[in-house]
Amino acid sequence: MPIIVAGKLRIKSGKRDEFIQKSIEAISLARKLDACEDFSVSVDPIDENRVNIFEKWKSRETLEEFRNSGPDNDSFSLVESFNVNEHEVNT
Repeated sequence: MPIIVAGKLRIKSGKRDEFIQKSIEAISLARKLDACEDFSVSVDPIDENRVNIFEKWKSRETLEEFRNSGPDNDSFSLVESFNVNEHEVNT
């Protein structure tokens, strides 16, 4: 069953550009996978400490596989808080 991961991250003050830069490797790797239908990390146009994420995967298993094998660049240390949800898509 396809799964969508979507939400927002509150990034530590002054660290948003660094977070985006550190996200590029994960975005690039994910987009190369057949199991990844979309993967985006983008800045919020109004809030300078907010980043929006959107991912679409063919299945929960492929999402978990990527999470367990993707890059580890400590980008999460730049996150102050987050509100991200996973949604299974019935097709």
